[in-house]
Amino acid sequence: MGLCIPVISTAQTYPTKVVKIIVPTAPGGFTDVVARLVGQKLSASLGQQVVIENKQGAGSTIGADAVAKAAPDGHTLLMSSTTHVLGQAVYGRLPYDPIKSFTPVAKLVDSAYVLVVNTKTDFKTVQDLINFARTHPEQIHYASSGNGSSQHLMGAMFCAMTNVKLKHVPYRGSAGATTDLLAGVVETSFAGLPNVLSLIQQGKLRALAVTTAKRIEQLPDVPTLSEAGVSGYDASIWLALLAPAGTPPEIVQRLNKDLMRSMTSTDASKTMFDVGVSLSLLSPADTGEMMVSEMQRWSKVIRDNHIKPE
Repeated sequence: MGLCIPVISTAQTYPTKVVKIIVPTAPGGFTDVVARLVGQKLSASLGQQVVIENKQGAGSTIGADAVAKAAPDGHTLLMSSTTHVLGQAVYGRLPYDPIKSFTPVAKLVDSAYVLVVNTKTDFKTVQDLINFARTHPEQIHYASSGNGSSQHLMGAMFCAMTNVKLKHVPYRGSAGATTDLLAGVVETSFAGLPNVLSLIQQGKLRALAVTTAKRIEQLPDVPTLSEAGVSGYDASIWLALLAPAGTPPEIVQRLNKDLMRSMTSTDASKTMFDVGVSLSLLSPADTGEMMVSEMQRWSKVIRDNHIKPE
């Protein structure tokens, strides 16, 4: 007579310990802000502590590598951004594959970038900036969160589309870039909306345009770059939660389901609006397709602008 051994699904027992979300950027940046909201929501739905660990550096590749090498059991996750699919084009060989080394859990949000300037500058419009830059090449400095970062690419694409030369100044994270922008060390930046929204509203930075195809609700009076004369400019940043390749499908579906439910709650929606992001939830499969498409798009920008690590 055979024994009847009960089979307990992985999803039912998961999680068995603290869940770690690795943020591959510095604390206080756009990715970090959303990761902490996601951590709070998942902690409540999973009934287990979710901690955020910042592992910044090398265009987000250090944090991504740590997750790629982690056990595929759902206890180590990556809060990835557009930057995640840029690494291979910028750095060449990586110790992981941005697509194959990960299992998509969910795309979470989209957000615009904002072309901002220090308020002590004379630039009131995008055309003011372009006109000055054309007659004073590389005298205007634009700050980014690092070489090959999304902020860097936003600026590179702007320069290519307007035929101007701005001097790129990479920092170790968006917080440092914003600090020097406020101090006037650099004149301008293509900043993630969550990082500068309150500073714009307080009058500490001047917003010239947003990078998306349509104006955004948080800054309805700020034109798009396309409206401001850079016809066809359209770019945004996205955030997605990834797990190591080989993570059981039932764990991935459990996490996706929990995120779909908790991130659409009234309080989460208000928090995201207040910090400047738009909810844009996708299934694991659709997230994977989106990442491949984005990698192809931005790799072309990197190649066309000869962007290399410094």
